[in-house]
Amino acid sequence: MAVSRACVKKAGKIIGWFAVVLAVLLATLTVFVLTFNWNHARPWINDKVSQAIGRPFAIEGDLKIGWHHPAGESGWQAWVPWPRFSAETITVANPDWARDKHFATLEQIYFDVKVLPLLARDIVIPAINLVNPSVDLERLADGRNNWTFKLASSSEPSSWTLQLHDIAFAKGHVKYSDQKSKTDVEVVVDTLGQPVPLGEVMKAQETASRKESAQVVGKQAAKRLAAQVETASVAAASAASTASAPADASAALAVSTASVSGTHAVTKPGRPEKTVPTYAIGWTVKGSYNHQAVSGKGAVGGVLALQDAKRPFPLQADVKAGDLHVALVGTLTDPVNLGAIDLRLWLQGVSMAHLYALTGVTLPDTPPYATDGRLIGQFKRGGSVFRYENFTGRVGGSDLNGTLTYTARKPRPSLQGELVSNVLQFSDLAPLIGADSNASKAKRGDTTRQPTGRVLPVEAFRTERWKAIDADVKFTGRRLIKDPSLPITNLYTHVVMNNGVLSFEPLSFGVAGGTLTSTIHLDGSATPLKGRFSTSARHLKLKQLLPDVKTMQTALGEINGDAALSATGNSPAALAATANGEIKAVVIDGTVSRLIMEAAGLNVANVVYEKLFGARDVKINCAAADFVATNGVLDSRVFALDTADAVINIDGHVNLRDESMDLGIHPHTKGFRVFSLRSPLYVKGTFKDPHVGVDAGALMLRGGAMIGLGLINPFAALIPLIAPSNNQPLPCAALMSEMRTKPGAPPPGQKQKSRAPLPLKPVPDAAASKPAARNIQPPANAVDYRGS
Repeated sequence: MAVSRACVKKAGKIIGWFAVVLAVLLATLTVFVLTFNWNHARPWINDKVSQAIGRPFAIEGDLKIGWHHPAGESGWQAWVPWPRFSAETITVANPDWARDKHFATLEQIYFDVKVLPLLARDIVIPAINLVNPSVDLERLADGRNNWTFKLASSSEPSSWTLQLHDIAFAKGHVKYSDQKSKTDVEVVVDTLGQPVPLGEVMKAQETASRKESAQVVGKQAAKRLAAQVETASVAAASAASTASAPADASAALAVSTASVSGTHAVTKPGRPEKTVPTYAIGWTVKGSYNHQAVSGKGAVGGVLALQDAKRPFPLQADVKAGDLHVALVGTLTDPVNLGAIDLRLWLQGVSMAHLYALTGVTLPDTPPYATDGRLIGQFKRGGSVFRYENFTGRVGGSDLNGTLTYTARKPRPSLQGELVSNVLQFSDLAPLIGADSNASKAKRGDTTRQPTGRVLPVEAFRTERWKAIDADVKFTGRRLIKDPSLPITNLYTHVVMNNGVLSFEPLSFGVAGGTLTSTIHLDGSATPLKGRFSTSARHLKLKQLLPDVKTMQTALGEINGDAALSATGNSPAALAATANGEIKAVVIDGTVSRLIMEAAGLNVANVVYEKLFGARDVKINCAAADFVATNGVLDSRVFALDTADAVINIDGHVNLRDESMDLGIHPHTKGFRVFSLRSPLYVKGTFKDPHVGVDAGALMLRGGAMIGLGLINPFAALIPLIAPSNNQPLPCAALMSEMRTKPGAPPPGQKQKSRAPLPLKPVPDAAASKPAARNIQPPANAVDYRGS
């Protein structure tokens, strides 16, 4: 027992002395930490950090370590003090080639470290505070950048772990200069003071974007756009209420969008409500991108929210770049690894073609536009995919709706989708081919001026952009708003762009109760551009071609035709000037007002008679036009019309190179007429300023003969006014058979082979003037106009 008591007493003394020694050591350590001038350790710390990052690092201000009682701890842990580390004026140097001396500067940094977790090799930092951080990011044209560090390699992984719970900072600055993307911007970052819910940001941004839309497309168009958005939002909310719950990344956006649009999100029973993300940091940007001035502002979530892959990270931006305005509100999933985005996206601009300079997406020239829709995307190594889903917009005076999908792939990205315009302003299509006014061109930044007196657009195609992206987009214009005299009702096209070749497969218009369908291939991969065009007109109603002409409203019959052309040139005018091929058209089963026919023949007496007492329709036995295009000049092989009353032949040419016309119209009566002043007509001038009139020479000869004969015998003066009948109709059967042969065109750049005119030998029997085309057996390559 005595030995045991002695052992216990001895052990107690040892423990006591150990506790005293430990207390002394802790006290000494505490005194040392509190009294030691840690600035003496700066050279050692600077050297070690510089070696670790491969870049000069320096703490140029005071380095301190203090102790304080922890906040938020309870029980005995509240009595364990935490060390607080602080340092002032910290710099990280840039490489020698960089524009600025420092990569990063920091006025002050301070943070606490929990003591007890250090025993388990865990470094736990509740919060780190940064005062006026500044970062300079720079990349040269050769690809070198200053944000890639050569970190010192370690043979073994560290057994220590780091946990950072929060980051707080005062105003920070980030400069970014990139010679490859021609970017030079400065971003100022600051805390918002208090968290802002996504819904509030969404509502504020929608109000701001609608104001911007009114400035770009006009107040009335902006109101129509808002109505389109409301309709789409109600439909989306209704669909969402019956569908399964959305993914976490898009749930908050769906809830916020529905609330902004006046609807309410539905939470299904038994499911927890989704947490709406909040914004914590605001930013502003100013500078340039690709030679375009850039300015804007936005907000993001807290810095540490970036670490949670399951927590949607909120994004908001409102940026102007040149004449483009982009605004977005939404979330980013797994921000560290760029998982997915779900955003509401607004776009406004002067022309969609200007998006190319900022995004690399090739779009056509358009009038001013504004769109509103949902952008969802998945970042993938094999090719990220982004969908501008169910967006709606205004382009000029037209509405635009649909979905576009952009896929980042090799060797070129692709754009796919379907677009619909329920009400399409026909004039809004003019900028697509450079056919808008010089004032409109100037507004969208195009310096090409259309020459005075020219109709065909001279604005060059931007073929260099066609190689930047592949496209497969379908567009439907359901109802066209245009001049009443223009007999076009709707539009459909399928646009395909592949490695510099732009195709329309097809480009189809509803015209005069029928269709005008073209297949167009424009090969922009070489210079000059090579074009191939194939066009068919089917069932164009005569009376609908001229809806404003009352005398045509009793006309019957249809026009059918085909054209095949090839050309080279980098503008519509250049293509027309080099066109080679054939154009054919026929009229079948037709009747037309006699008044029109008499007016064409200038039989003055009958025109007055018809005006006073009405008109009688005449049957068209046949009508056909066959033009051969040779290097931009259209020559008529056949251009004739045969009716029960007259035969009209037209000859001459149309020059697409200088946009001039020289056509002669020769009417021939089939009946004996008295008091007729029939004379050849002409169509001359230019496309811009055509002239239609009477061949004055022929009319003067007949007038002179009338006067001369009248001097001899007053009754003899009637002889020049008598129009005897030639009674020789056209060979309709042969004519219709020829017209039913498909037109052809040579390869682009080659001249069309000339063909002899079709001999229009008169048919001896008047009965042959009946529409014999119905009994014609067409050749193997014939076009069946009746069944198509």
